[in-house]
Amino acid sequence: MTSNDHGPPEHPGATAAASLAAGAAAGFNLPALRGHNAALVLGLLRAAGEEGVSRLELAARTALTPQAVSKITARLRAEGLAVEAGRRASTGGKPATLLRLVPGARHAIGIHLDRDEAVLVLADLAGAPVAVRRAPLDLTAGAGPVLTAVAREVAAVRAEADAPGVLGAGVACPGPLDHTTGVLRRVTGAPGWDGFPLRDALAARLDLPVVVDKDTNAAALALAHGPGRPGSFAYLHLGTGLGAGLVLDGALYRGPRTGAGEFGHQVVWWDGPRCACGRRGCVEALCLAALARDDLPGAARALGVGAANLVELLDIDRILLGGRTVATHPDVFLRGVTEELTDRAAARGSARPSVAVVPADGPGTVAQGAAQLILGPLFGASSGSAAVPQRGVVSEESEVRAMTALP
Repeated sequence: MTSNDHGPPEHPGATAAASLAAGAAAGFNLPALRGHNAALVLGLLRAAGEEGVSRLELAARTALTPQAVSKITARLRAEGLAVEAGRRASTGGKPATLLRLVPGARHAIGIHLDRDEAVLVLADLAGAPVAVRRAPLDLTAGAGPVLTAVAREVAAVRAEADAPGVLGAGVACPGPLDHTTGVLRRVTGAPGWDGFPLRDALAARLDLPVVVDKDTNAAALALAHGPGRPGSFAYLHLGTGLGAGLVLDGALYRGPRTGAGEFGHQVVWWDGPRCACGRRGCVEALCLAALARDDLPGAARALGVGAANLVELLDIDRILLGGRTVATHPDVFLRGVTEELTDRAAARGSARPSVAVVPADGPGTVAQGAAQLILGPLFGASSGSAAVPQRGVVSEESEVRAMTALP
């Protein structure tokens, strides 16, 4: 690629992508919603599941007036996003009518671009996969072939499910990159992508809003939206490379320049093997060198050294291990990382580590997290937050004025 490849003309999809990214960061003025308060209500409807939730409960949890909640839910029902879910048994007075989300009313596409494979998920509003596709991919082939392949697979997954209302596409790929602008940096092993505006270029191809993030961040986001409280954890992904996604106090941490999580390039052996990044002794280089000589315990131990450094630096609750290499040999990596954490704990006088080490993901986790980059802001959470905000911040009158058409 040359510098001339890095500036596609502005396109409506690219403009929408920029607006969506900005809205995700701020939590307001999301183009696919009728205001912040509607997003809060949608988020609570999603959290309630099939059981549903009453309008009075929605008002209590958002601090909105019952009148405002009634207007919002009426509009959501008119758009097919919410339906009645029956009535709750009365404890005196009129039985409460329950409402629930309609997951199939809208969809988002999650795209995981690995160095040798593309995985696509079409997810409904609840985040459940409706269709999944996998296809070979050569990330080093450059922008033209990769964008063409992605556009082809997106068309195929949409045709396969025939799902209505696709809101946008979240793209997860190897870093480093700038999440805010959707511009890739010098991707390890594929330096030709440096400076390429993937978000805008892909939005123009797909005619959809696009949000771009690192694969490890997307996986961490998917895991943070899983059952239970997310707390603070590190997701370590070992596949064709090594990276981390960090969730601190329930929110994905990207850093002020969105560059956090380059875990694989911490140097732990100053004159160790040469890494693809140009330095020596990176954890990634040690892991991949051990794997190349079929030394799985050595790779696991190297990963454990990096994980222990992370635990001591951030005081996190859990280490979650994922990626194709870990998925193929989970016991070896769980044991190796746990042993290193145990050794560190013993050096501090503790009999056992206080940090749990668990396998994290199944097939498609990164792509499902990429879909959350689109879905998260629609439910009142930023694309980096696992929690749904619980308080309305706009008056009833402002809420009505803020309403604009859903796609």
